[in-house]
Amino acid sequence: MTDKTRDVRIPLTVLGTGAMGTALVRAWLAAGHPVTVWNRTPARAEALAAQGATVAASAAEAVSASRLVIACLLDDTSVGAALDGADLAGRDLVNLTTGTPAEGRARAAWATARGARFLDGGIMAVPPMIGDADSGGYVFYSGSPELFEEHRDTLAVPAGTRYVGGDAGFAALHDVALLSAMSGMFAGIVHAFALIGPEDIAPKDFAPLLVSWLGAMTGSANKAADQIESGDYGKGVVSNLAMQVAGNATLLRTAEEQGVSPELLTPYTALMERWLAEGHGAEDTTGAVELLNLRRSAADRP
Repeated sequence: MTDKTRDVRIPLTVLGTGAMGTALVRAWLAAGHPVTVWNRTPARAEALAAQGATVAASAAEAVSASRLVIACLLDDTSVGAALDGADLAGRDLVNLTTGTPAEGRARAAWATARGARFLDGGIMAVPPMIGDADSGGYVFYSGSPELFEEHRDTLAVPAGTRYVGGDAGFAALHDVALLSAMSGMFAGIVHAFALIGPEDIAPKDFAPLLVSWLGAMTGSANKAADQIESGDYGKGVVSNLAMQVAGNATLLRTAEEQGVSPELLTPYTALMERWLAEGHGAEDTTGAVELLNLRRSAADRP
Protein backbone atom coordinates (compact mmCIF):
# COMPACT_ATOMS: atom_id res chain seq x y z
CA MET A 1 0.00 0.00 0.00
CA THR A 2 1.41 3.40 -0.97
CA ASP A 3 1.37 6.39 1.33
CA LYS A 4 -1.02 8.10 -1.07
CA THR A 5 -3.47 5.19 -0.87
CA ARG A 6 -3.24 5.16 2.91
CA ASP A 7 -3.90 8.91 3.09
CA VAL A 8 -7.26 8.73 1.31
CA ARG A 9 -8.58 6.22 3.82
CA ILE A 10 -9.74 8.94 6.11
CA PRO A 11 -11.04 8.32 9.63
CA LEU A 12 -14.76 8.60 10.19
CA THR A 13 -17.35 8.28 12.92
CA VAL A 14 -20.57 6.30 12.72
CA LEU A 15 -23.38 7.02 15.17
CA GLY A 16 -25.71 4.03 15.40
CA THR A 17 -24.77 0.38 15.10
CA GLY A 18 -28.07 -1.25 14.30
CA ALA A 19 -28.29 -3.64 11.36
CA MET A 20 -27.61 -0.95 8.75
CA GLY A 21 -25.06 0.98 10.79
CA THR A 22 -23.14 -2.22 11.50
CA ALA A 23 -23.08 -3.12 7.80
CA LEU A 24 -21.77 0.34 6.94
CA VAL A 25 -19.03 0.17 9.58
CA ARG A 26 -17.90 -3.27 8.43
CA ALA A 27 -17.61 -2.04 4.85
CA TRP A 28 -15.47 0.93 5.86
CA LEU A 29 -13.31 -1.19 8.15
CA ALA A 30 -12.77 -3.72 5.37
CA ALA A 31 -11.61 -0.90 3.11
CA GLY A 32 -9.06 0.21 5.72
CA HIS A 33 -10.78 3.27 7.16
CA PRO A 34 -10.29 3.95 10.87
CA VAL A 35 -13.82 4.03 12.28
CA THR A 36 -15.06 5.32 15.63
CA VAL A 37 -18.53 4.12 16.60
CA TRP A 38 -21.13 5.01 19.19
CA ASN A 39 -24.39 3.32 20.02
CA ARG A 40 -26.94 4.17 22.68
CA THR A 41 -26.69 0.54 23.84
CA PRO A 42 -22.89 0.03 24.10
CA ALA A 43 -23.09 -3.78 23.99
CA ARG A 44 -24.29 -3.60 20.40
CA ALA A 45 -20.96 -2.12 19.35
CA GLU A 46 -18.80 -4.83 20.94
CA ALA A 47 -18.65 -7.02 17.81
CA LEU A 48 -17.40 -4.04 15.80
CA ALA A 49 -14.71 -3.36 18.39
CA ALA A 50 -13.46 -6.90 17.86
CA GLN A 51 -13.20 -6.09 14.15
CA GLY A 52 -11.12 -2.97 14.71
CA ALA A 53 -13.56 -0.15 15.40
CA THR A 54 -12.97 2.25 18.26
CA VAL A 55 -15.98 2.48 20.56
CA ALA A 56 -16.67 5.93 22.03
CA ALA A 57 -18.30 6.34 25.41
CA SER A 58 -20.60 9.11 24.19
CA ALA A 59 -21.87 10.57 20.95
CA ALA A 60 -20.01 13.80 21.67
CA GLU A 61 -16.76 11.87 22.10
CA ALA A 62 -17.41 10.01 18.84
CA VAL A 63 -18.04 13.26 16.99
CA SER A 64 -14.82 14.77 18.29
CA ALA A 65 -12.83 11.80 16.93
CA SER A 66 -13.46 12.49 13.22
CA ARG A 67 -14.23 15.30 10.86
CA LEU A 68 -16.60 13.07 8.85
CA VAL A 69 -19.55 11.97 10.97
CA ILE A 70 -22.17 9.52 9.72
CA ALA A 71 -25.50 9.25 11.56
CA CYS A 72 -27.54 6.09 11.00
CA LEU A 73 -30.10 6.11 13.79
CA LEU A 74 -33.75 5.26 14.36
CA ASP A 75 -35.30 8.57 13.32
CA ASP A 76 -34.70 12.31 13.13
CA THR A 77 -35.54 12.78 16.80
CA SER A 78 -32.80 10.27 17.66
CA VAL A 79 -30.31 12.28 15.59
CA GLY A 80 -31.12 15.46 17.46
CA ALA A 81 -30.90 13.71 20.82
CA ALA A 82 -27.58 12.01 20.00
CA LEU A 83 -25.95 15.22 18.78
CA ASP A 84 -27.31 17.44 21.51
CA GLY A 85 -24.25 18.95 23.16
CA ALA A 86 -21.78 17.66 20.55
CA ASP A 87 -19.44 20.21 19.01
CA LEU A 88 -20.22 20.16 15.30
CA ALA A 89 -18.13 23.17 14.31
CA GLY A 90 -15.96 22.23 11.35
CA ARG A 91 -17.53 18.78 11.04
CA ASP A 92 -19.04 17.15 7.99
CA LEU A 93 -22.33 15.56 9.04
CA VAL A 94 -23.88 12.95 6.76
CA ASN A 95 -27.30 11.82 7.94
CA LEU A 96 -28.27 8.37 6.65
CA THR A 97 -31.23 8.13 9.00
CA THR A 98 -34.53 7.54 7.21
CA GLY A 99 -36.66 10.67 7.31
CA THR A 100 -38.90 13.01 5.36
CA PRO A 101 -37.82 15.82 3.00
CA ALA A 102 -38.89 18.43 5.57
CA GLU A 103 -36.81 16.73 8.24
CA GLY A 104 -33.80 16.71 5.93
CA ARG A 105 -34.11 20.43 5.24
CA ALA A 106 -34.62 21.27 8.91
CA ARG A 107 -31.65 19.13 9.96
CA ALA A 108 -29.50 20.83 7.32
CA ALA A 109 -30.36 24.27 8.73
CA TRP A 110 -29.76 22.94 12.25
CA ALA A 111 -26.32 21.59 11.32
CA THR A 112 -25.33 24.73 9.41
CA ALA A 113 -26.24 26.88 12.40
CA ARG A 114 -23.78 24.78 14.42
CA GLY A 115 -20.94 25.26 11.97
CA ALA A 116 -21.18 21.94 10.13
CA ARG A 117 -21.57 21.06 6.48
CA PHE A 118 -24.46 18.68 5.88
CA LEU A 119 -25.60 15.93 3.55
CA ASP A 120 -28.80 13.97 3.89
CA GLY A 121 -28.98 10.44 2.52
CA GLY A 122 -31.53 7.87 1.48
CA ILE A 123 -30.23 4.29 1.44
CA MET A 124 -31.67 2.21 -1.39
CA ALA A 125 -30.40 -1.09 -0.05
CA VAL A 126 -30.86 -3.58 2.77
CA PRO A 127 -27.95 -4.48 5.07
CA PRO A 128 -26.81 -7.60 3.15
CA MET A 129 -26.32 -5.43 0.05
CA ILE A 130 -23.91 -3.06 1.82
CA GLY A 131 -20.28 -3.61 0.89
CA ASP A 132 -21.22 -5.76 -2.12
CA ALA A 133 -20.27 -3.90 -5.28
CA ASP A 134 -22.46 -6.20 -7.39
CA SER A 135 -25.61 -5.87 -5.27
CA GLY A 136 -26.96 -2.81 -7.05
CA GLY A 137 -27.43 -0.94 -3.78
CA TYR A 138 -26.82 2.79 -3.66
CA VAL A 139 -27.45 5.88 -1.55
CA PHE A 140 -29.12 9.11 -2.60
CA TYR A 141 -27.31 12.21 -1.29
CA SER A 142 -28.45 15.82 -1.20
CA GLY A 143 -27.17 18.95 0.49
CA SER A 144 -23.68 20.46 0.43
CA PRO A 145 -22.11 19.77 -2.99
CA GLU A 146 -18.67 20.59 -1.59
CA LEU A 147 -19.03 17.99 1.15
CA PHE A 148 -20.19 15.38 -1.34
CA GLU A 149 -17.34 16.01 -3.78
CA GLU A 150 -14.72 15.93 -1.03
CA HIS A 151 -15.96 12.66 0.48
CA ARG A 152 -17.37 11.01 -2.65
CA ASP A 153 -14.84 8.15 -2.66
CA THR A 154 -15.31 7.39 1.03
CA LEU A 155 -19.09 7.49 0.76
CA ALA A 156 -18.93 5.12 -2.22
CA VAL A 157 -17.23 2.36 -0.19
CA PRO A 158 -20.40 0.78 1.29
CA ALA A 159 -22.66 1.39 -1.72
CA GLY A 160 -22.97 3.41 -4.90
CA THR A 161 -23.64 7.14 -4.65
CA ARG A 162 -26.21 9.29 -6.45
CA TYR A 163 -26.12 13.02 -5.73
CA VAL A 164 -29.54 14.53 -6.42
CA GLY A 165 -29.06 18.21 -5.63
CA GLY A 166 -28.31 20.96 -3.19
CA ASP A 167 -31.78 20.88 -1.64
CA ALA A 168 -31.19 18.76 1.46
CA GLY A 169 -34.70 17.33 1.23
CA PHE A 170 -34.21 15.74 -2.18
CA ALA A 171 -32.47 12.56 -0.98
CA ALA A 172 -35.38 11.69 1.29
CA LEU A 173 -37.85 12.66 -1.42
CA HIS A 174 -36.23 10.34 -3.96
CA ASP A 175 -36.01 7.60 -1.35
CA VAL A 176 -39.64 7.82 -0.26
CA ALA A 177 -40.93 8.21 -3.83
CA LEU A 178 -39.24 4.95 -4.84
CA LEU A 179 -40.37 3.19 -1.67
CA SER A 180 -43.93 4.39 -2.26
CA ALA A 181 -43.88 2.91 -5.76
CA MET A 182 -42.53 -0.31 -4.29
CA SER A 183 -45.32 -0.33 -1.72
CA GLY A 184 -47.93 -0.10 -4.46
CA MET A 185 -46.27 -2.96 -6.32
CA PHE A 186 -46.22 -5.11 -3.18
CA ALA A 187 -49.92 -4.37 -2.70
CA GLY A 188 -50.61 -5.65 -6.19
CA ILE A 189 -48.53 -8.78 -5.60
CA VAL A 190 -50.38 -9.56 -2.37
CA HIS A 191 -53.74 -9.07 -4.09
CA ALA A 192 -52.73 -11.31 -6.99
CA PHE A 193 -51.72 -14.13 -4.65
CA ALA A 194 -54.96 -13.68 -2.71
CA LEU A 195 -56.96 -14.15 -5.93
CA ILE A 196 -55.37 -17.51 -6.74
CA GLY A 197 -55.37 -18.60 -3.10
CA PRO A 198 -58.65 -20.61 -3.15
CA GLU A 199 -57.67 -22.46 -6.33
CA ASP A 200 -55.38 -25.34 -7.21
CA ILE A 201 -52.65 -22.97 -8.44
CA ALA A 202 -49.25 -23.24 -6.81
CA PRO A 203 -47.91 -19.82 -5.73
CA LYS A 204 -44.40 -20.89 -6.77
CA ASP A 205 -45.67 -21.60 -10.29
CA PHE A 206 -47.53 -18.30 -10.42
CA ALA A 207 -44.66 -16.16 -9.09
CA PRO A 208 -42.53 -16.25 -12.28
CA LEU A 209 -45.54 -15.00 -14.24
CA LEU A 210 -45.88 -12.08 -11.83
CA VAL A 211 -42.20 -11.22 -12.08
CA SER A 212 -42.24 -11.30 -15.87
CA TRP A 213 -45.44 -9.28 -16.21
CA LEU A 214 -44.53 -6.60 -13.69
CA GLY A 215 -41.08 -6.29 -15.23
CA ALA A 216 -42.62 -5.69 -18.64
CA MET A 217 -44.99 -3.05 -17.26
CA THR A 218 -42.50 -0.96 -15.28
CA GLY A 219 -41.14 0.55 -18.48
CA SER A 220 -44.37 2.56 -18.68
CA ALA A 221 -42.86 4.92 -16.09
CA ASN A 222 -40.77 6.46 -18.88
CA LYS A 223 -43.86 7.28 -20.92
CA ALA A 224 -45.62 8.64 -17.84
CA ALA A 225 -42.65 10.93 -17.12
CA ASP A 226 -42.79 12.27 -20.69
CA GLN A 227 -46.53 12.92 -20.41
CA ILE A 228 -46.17 14.68 -17.07
CA GLU A 229 -43.31 16.90 -18.25
CA SER A 230 -45.15 17.86 -21.44
CA GLY A 231 -48.55 18.17 -19.77
CA ASP A 232 -49.97 16.10 -22.64
CA TYR A 233 -51.69 13.06 -21.15
CA GLY A 234 -53.02 12.07 -24.55
CA LYS A 235 -49.51 11.48 -25.87
CA GLY A 236 -48.71 7.90 -26.87
CA VAL A 237 -51.90 6.44 -25.39
CA VAL A 238 -52.27 2.68 -25.80
CA SER A 239 -55.14 1.88 -23.40
CA ASN A 240 -57.04 5.04 -22.58
CA LEU A 241 -58.57 5.96 -19.25
CA ALA A 242 -62.14 5.13 -20.26
CA MET A 243 -61.07 1.64 -21.34
CA GLN A 244 -59.14 1.02 -18.14
CA VAL A 245 -61.96 2.23 -15.89
CA ALA A 246 -64.30 -0.18 -17.69
CA GLY A 247 -61.76 -2.95 -17.19
CA ASN A 248 -61.50 -2.17 -13.48
CA ALA A 249 -65.05 -3.45 -13.05
CA THR A 250 -63.81 -6.91 -14.05
CA LEU A 251 -61.00 -6.73 -11.50
CA LEU A 252 -63.45 -5.86 -8.74
CA ARG A 253 -66.01 -8.53 -9.76
CA THR A 254 -63.28 -11.15 -9.83
CA ALA A 255 -62.19 -10.20 -6.32
CA GLU A 256 -65.78 -10.58 -5.16
CA GLU A 257 -66.12 -13.98 -6.87
CA GLN A 258 -62.88 -15.19 -5.26
CA GLY A 259 -63.87 -13.95 -1.84
CA VAL A 260 -61.02 -11.42 -1.76
CA SER A 261 -61.25 -7.94 -0.28
CA PRO A 262 -60.81 -5.24 -2.96
CA GLU A 263 -59.32 -2.78 -0.44
CA LEU A 264 -55.89 -2.76 -2.13
CA LEU A 265 -57.46 -1.89 -5.48
CA THR A 266 -60.29 0.51 -4.72
CA PRO A 267 -58.24 3.64 -3.87
CA TYR A 268 -56.66 3.64 -7.34
CA THR A 269 -59.82 2.61 -9.19
CA ALA A 270 -61.73 5.42 -7.44
CA LEU A 271 -59.05 7.93 -8.44
CA MET A 272 -59.30 6.83 -12.08
CA GLU A 273 -63.10 7.18 -11.96
CA ARG A 274 -62.80 10.75 -10.63
CA TRP A 275 -60.40 11.70 -13.44
CA LEU A 276 -62.72 10.12 -16.00
CA ALA A 277 -65.64 12.12 -14.61
CA GLU A 278 -63.65 15.30 -15.33
CA GLY A 279 -63.65 14.44 -19.01
CA HIS A 280 -60.28 12.76 -19.61
CA GLY A 281 -61.48 9.43 -20.99
CA ALA A 282 -59.39 9.61 -24.18
CA GLU A 283 -56.18 10.28 -22.26
CA ASP A 284 -53.80 7.97 -20.43
CA THR A 285 -54.30 7.14 -16.76
CA THR A 286 -51.20 9.20 -15.93
CA GLY A 287 -53.30 12.36 -15.71
CA ALA A 288 -54.81 11.15 -12.44
CA VAL A 289 -51.61 12.48 -10.86
CA GLU A 290 -53.29 15.89 -10.99
CA LEU A 291 -55.83 14.74 -8.42
CA LEU A 292 -53.07 13.75 -6.00
CA ASN A 293 -51.40 17.15 -6.00
CA LEU A 294 -53.06 18.78 -3.01
CA ARG A 295 -51.05 21.98 -3.53
CA ARG A 296 -52.97 22.74 -6.68
CA SER A 297 -56.61 23.74 -6.73
CA ALA A 298 -59.09 22.18 -9.11
CA ALA A 299 -59.11 25.44 -11.06
CA ASP A 300 -55.39 25.13 -11.74
CA ARG A 301 -55.63 21.66 -13.22
CA PRO A 302 -55.55 21.35 -17.00
